[in-house]
Amino acid sequence: MKAKSVTFWAGIAVSAVVLAVCAVNIYRIVYDRKIPNFRGKTDIYVYPETVPGDIIDTLSAGGHIRNEASLRRMFRKEGAALSVKPGHYVVDSTLTSAYVSRMLRHGWQTPVKLTLSGSIRSPKALARKIGSQMMVDSAAVADFIYCKDSIARYGVDTTGFFTMVIPDTYQIWWTSSTREIFDALKAARDAWWTPERKQKAKIIGLTEYEVSVLASIVDGETRYVPEMPKIACVYLNRLKSGMKLQACPTVTYLYGYTLRRVLKVHLQTQSPYNTYINFGLPPGPISCPSKDCLEAVLNPDPGDYLYFCADYRFNGTNVFASSYSEHLQNARRYQEALTRRQREGK
Repeated sequence: MKAKSVTFWAGIAVSAVVLAVCAVNIYRIVYDRKIPNFRGKTDIYVYPETVPGDIIDTLSAGGHIRNEASLRRMFRKEGAALSVKPGHYVVDSTLTSAYVSRMLRHGWQTPVKLTLSGSIRSPKALARKIGSQMMVDSAAVADFIYCKDSIARYGVDTTGFFTMVIPDTYQIWWTSSTREIFDALKAARDAWWTPERKQKAKIIGLTEYEVSVLASIVDGETRYVPEMPKIACVYLNRLKSGMKLQACPTVTYLYGYTLRRVLKVHLQTQSPYNTYINFGLPPGPISCPSKDCLEAVLNPDPGDYLYFCADYRFNGTNVFASSYSEHLQNARRYQEALTRRQREGK
């Protein structure tokens, strides 16, 4: 009887262990596949050299993972322990270990925001902005822009390249190639030029290309959006009347925007871009014009202004004039105010 009792209880113990093991395995299976295993929201950037352990370390260091063992198990089961695809991924509190493992293994990326804003006055500046936000190298982007064969597919050359880029925020894959990035920018630019905007360009007598060129000059004159249509009005009126544009930004462009002040000697610089020497618009845009500048050219102020100069109150705006004599009065008032300001050490 005693032997039978021992055997009975041994069987019970073994069964209990087996049940416990089964219960643990079932719990793991359910947890790994059904229970969210992360805290908060984390952006994960996977480079070609990134290994799965780096991802786990990042999540763990930030306190974003509840059960590290669960994610390691799913990495092994899903094959992510051997290989993860480069890209930008978002891990949030709704995701399970199984989903995150599959996401990294199969490359289920989340687009990033590519923001092109501020002053973009050279291809290298544009390349730096792109390279700082995307996986592509800025030097490779610059090489692409300066390569005639690369950009010929967009119907532009290096002179007119900025006519196909409109500063904005774009949703795009972080791993996109340089060509894919500019394909997206060109598509967005084409979509921006609606039939209505094309008709407005015809009304003011400019091509889409010329609108971008003039908008880049407006961009060089001011950052004050409400004033942009008046400045566009001045230059459009000068074009119509056969005057030279005499736009200082086209001269500062020649000096790589390094001039603190444009002097008479600078106005004599020989270049197709110098609008103090040449009539009409320069050969191409002198910067990457913003949407506000483009809209200002397409929707100029209806006035008859031909001149403008800085406001004598130094409020960051300009005063406009229709006649040269009125402009001289405005300019004299500004110079007098500037002289007083300098004497007072302001």
